[in-house]
Parts: sequence; C-alpha cells; structure tokens
Amino acid sequence: MAATEGHSAPALDLPTDNGGQVSLSALKGKPAVVFFYTKDDTTGCTREAQDFTALAPDFAALGVPVIGVSRDTVKKHDKFKAKYDLAVVLASDEDGAACEAWGVWVQKKLYGREYMGIERATFLIDADGRVVRAWRNVKVADHAAAVLEAARSLG
Repeated sequence: MAATEGHSAPALDLPTDNGGQVSLSALKGKPAVVFFYTKDDTTGCTREAQDFTALAPDFAALGVPVIGVSRDTVKKHDKFKAKYDLAVVLASDEDGAACEAWGVWVQKKLYGREYMGIERATFLIDADGRVVRAWRNVKVADHAAAVLEAARSLG
C-alpha cells in the first residue's frame, strides 16, 4: 500500500550512511520526515538535501528526525554526505522495496522517453506512525521550509 495521508506509514527499515540502520518502528512515539529523492550528487537532490540540512537544527528542536531515501548504495551516501557536509540521515533502498511500498517508484517521462524512477516525494509521519502530510512531485525551492512549518503544526 502506498503512503497516503491519514493512513499508517509503510514499513521502513534500511541501512544508512555511516553503517547505521533506520526504521520507523524504532522511531515509534516520535514524528519523522521521510523524503525520497532520485540520486545522490545531482543538482536538485543535492539542493534538497542541503535545504533540509540548513533546517536540521530546527527539525531537531522539534524532535523530528529527517531521513532521505534513494536507491544509491550506502557507500555513495557516505561520499555524498561528506562532500556536502549533510546533516540528515541518508538511507539506502538498493533493491527498491521501500520505494515500491511507499508508492514513489513510478513511470516517468523525459524527452519523450518513458522509464521507471523515483518520484521526489516527502512524507510527514506523526508519533503514531500515520502519514499526516504527503508532498508528491516535489519542487525543491522552499520545500524544506514548508515541511518544517507542517512539522511545527504537529506540536
């Protein structure tokens, strides 16, 4: 079942940068932000990760961890995080199972060519594990700030 507002968030249990592991079940009782992005070290994805990093102290003050998910390897995440000094958790969904479960593995079109890829999407999860807000087909400009405003409304 795809992630939809008002419903329980799909499971998320993935390896992260720095040899870590993240799971929503371990975060139960805390709100969280999960953002799916296409690929490490691409223009839009870098800017999105940098925008969330710039607001990381504000999210932390609210007790809201921010988790970025792509199909890149943990090793690529480590390099990406170090290169841009990112302060968000980067989770690796190499086999695409989480992307499928969250409904962000979609058919895309570029220059008339159709292919499968990750839809840029962000989900705000409440302390009960429900999706309270879903942003689909995200445009990067001002997005992290909009997510922070929504997270503030959880309090």
